[in-house]
Amino acid sequence: MNAESSQSEIEALYHRAFADYRVRALWNQRELEHPTPEEALTITRSLRIEGDMNARRLAEQIERACRASV
Repeated sequence: MNAESSQSEIEALYHRAFADYRVRALWNQRELEHPTPEEALTITRSLRIEGDMNARRLAEQIERACRASV
């Protein structure tokens, strides 16, 4: 996977998290238009703690995508 497609995947997962869990888990986070992998990782803790099992799976996907981009 090249860096550009990896960044696109991270952004897609990040924005999906906000679309699905803004009110429930990410109410205290600001959504960025183009998050870096490090910025995307900052929301995974909230998804795990405040979200449901689907939010936890999404957090895991974000973490995998961010690790793959390194």
